[in-house]
Amino acid sequence: MISADDLIDLVRTYNPKTNEVLIRAAYEYGGEMHEGQFRHSGEPYFTHPVSVAAILTEQQLDDATLITALLHDTIEDTRASYASVSELFGEDIAKLVDGVTKLTNLQLTSSETKQAENFRKLFMAMSKDLRVILVKLADRLHNMRTIKSMRPEKQVQKARETMDIFAPLAGRMGMQWMREELEDLAFRVLNPEGRASIIRRYITLQRETGDVIQRITGDMRLELEKVNIEAEVFGRAKKPYSIWRKMQEKEQSFSRLSDIYGFRIITDSEEDCYRTLGAIHQRWRAVPGRFKDYISQPKTNGYRSIHTTVSGRDGKRVEVQIRTRQMHDVAETGVAAHWSYRDGKRTQNPFAVDPAKWIAQLTEQFDGEDDHEDFLEAVKLEMYSDQVFCFTPKGEVVKLPRGATPIDFAYAIHTRIGNACVGAKVDGMRVPLWTRVKNGQSVEIVTAEGQTPQATWLEIAKTGKAKTAIRRSLRQADRDRFIKLGRELARSAFENVQKKSTDKALTAAAKVLRLGGPDEVFARLGSAELTGREVVQAIYPDLQLKPGSEIDSRRAVIGLRPGQSFERANCCEPLPGERIVGITQRGTGVVVHSIACERLAAFEEQPDRWLDLHWHEGNHSAEYGATVRLTIGNDAGVLGRICTLIGETGANISDLHFVDRKPDFYSLLIYVQLRDAQHLHSVMGALEAENDVASVERQRNVMPDDPENAPAG
Repeated sequence: MISADDLIDLVRTYNPKTNEVLIRAAYEYGGEMHEGQFRHSGEPYFTHPVSVAAILTEQQLDDATLITALLHDTIEDTRASYASVSELFGEDIAKLVDGVTKLTNLQLTSSETKQAENFRKLFMAMSKDLRVILVKLADRLHNMRTIKSMRPEKQVQKARETMDIFAPLAGRMGMQWMREELEDLAFRVLNPEGRASIIRRYITLQRETGDVIQRITGDMRLELEKVNIEAEVFGRAKKPYSIWRKMQEKEQSFSRLSDIYGFRIITDSEEDCYRTLGAIHQRWRAVPGRFKDYISQPKTNGYRSIHTTVSGRDGKRVEVQIRTRQMHDVAETGVAAHWSYRDGKRTQNPFAVDPAKWIAQLTEQFDGEDDHEDFLEAVKLEMYSDQVFCFTPKGEVVKLPRGATPIDFAYAIHTRIGNACVGAKVDGMRVPLWTRVKNGQSVEIVTAEGQTPQATWLEIAKTGKAKTAIRRSLRQADRDRFIKLGRELARSAFENVQKKSTDKALTAAAKVLRLGGPDEVFARLGSAELTGREVVQAIYPDLQLKPGSEIDSRRAVIGLRPGQSFERANCCEPLPGERIVGITQRGTGVVVHSIACERLAAFEEQPDRWLDLHWHEGNHSAEYGATVRLTIGNDAGVLGRICTLIGETGANISDLHFVDRKPDFYSLLIYVQLRDAQHLHSVMGALEAENDVASVERQRNVMPDDPENAPAG
């Protein structure tokens, strides 16, 4: 473990005005708090926070970030508190430490709903202060470097989380070196044989061809000297995981993979970057389609560089990156360059992205996603994206992720343009909307008044912004349909109580239900979020339904075609008030299923048999059967009291079957006749309140199903 003096010396190399007293105090406080704690390897635990701080000095970060690294586990794992850290080191550092603690507690590989919620918290923490995630990434990097001391199953879990979340996040923040190392460390755990195989092939290749990197580096320096360009030239073999990924993407063996070497040329000025490019292309043949100018068109994370691939010695392809020193600093540390110091002063790197603006760009399109699956999709699309640059007909640049389509281009310009898109032209030629756009292409969007997004666009679009806008438009279209249906349901519900569903009545109902107005009432009625009875009772709470006002059971379902009759499925026993669908049978019959019925999976390949149905709103008679499973105490009179209680709720027992008899309890199925789903809840609630009832639950798939209700063979 490096000492406090050694750590301060590392900071002093780039920040001579560092607050040595405060860093030393944090070092001593952290050591005291973690006294007696050990890592899985047996080392003192405090070696970990110190190593995290040392990693951050390589990125030349400020004192507050380094102190946060030294203290990042104190609030969670020691007797230290937020108040004590705030008192000793200031409120700002306490907030940073607390932020890192909360990130550590996020389970980013949990269930989708929880994962989406935690991703939102992750981005929220990043938006408050991006240094929180810089400390967390350094923390993960050191944990991955020392992962061998963990249990094998824990290693796999941490490696998968690193590969799926933290490595791409580091790349999205412009910290490419950290992304590559995190990926390689995770690759070592997840596929040790694959990694070892690539390393063995590297060794064999080097034995056969000699030191290719040294020879090509020398050739490049010679070419630059000829044109009087001063520059640093570095070469390296690409990381094992990078090679493995290329092999998987291109479905090629290692021997057929050409660009496994990368070279970096760092010049003094932007002008020299382009002069260097000319010198390289004069000496070696450029590979078509492998040129990218990120200097004139930077990535959103601030990355600038010229990329080109050329055929080097013996026809081998090599990738060359050309950039200035300032560009290189951003390429190495990404957004961390915003906090970089030179001689004790924060340096204004012209290419560093302002973290506040960067995180605002990153989270802009996520705010519109309420569904957790859609949110996760949008997050991962942005974290994994690589970019292409296209042009509008007027020459304006539009940045898109690789694989984007004209649909994404249209929404990148404006949501209104995307919604009205009916076609596209790429470089003047009409193309299908699913065409993938490429670097440098000119894209023109053809629009038409009255056009609306199609559901199929969701499969075509690649960006989170486009997908969010499409879903929003489709939801609005559904809302219009629900309003139309809800208006009819409201009319029927009011007629059942001899009233009219006037605008005034619906406005009053909306006010009582705390909704925006009649249209919102209709929309919720149509989507089954609200029942007609609830709307009527919002205005007439004391109104008693007149005898004979029950809905005729033969016309209880809305959505049947003329002449069709229906029957309830025995498997799921749907009740009025539940969401339902119909499956057409031979002849004119329709079997009505609950929307959640497991039997519906058998009809997925027969969409022509499905009908979208709804129950009539109003007062149904108690003739719809449902099965309830009860476990009751085996005492005298218990069963009689249960039957009496069910009768008092207005339900009728039509069948009863004992499933299990034990000395201390009975388990039985009771088939009851009910009005609707709400009636069932009332019955079950009354039963649950009884002391002699151990458990009560609705039982489905008890009765044998009708042979008519079967998928076609």
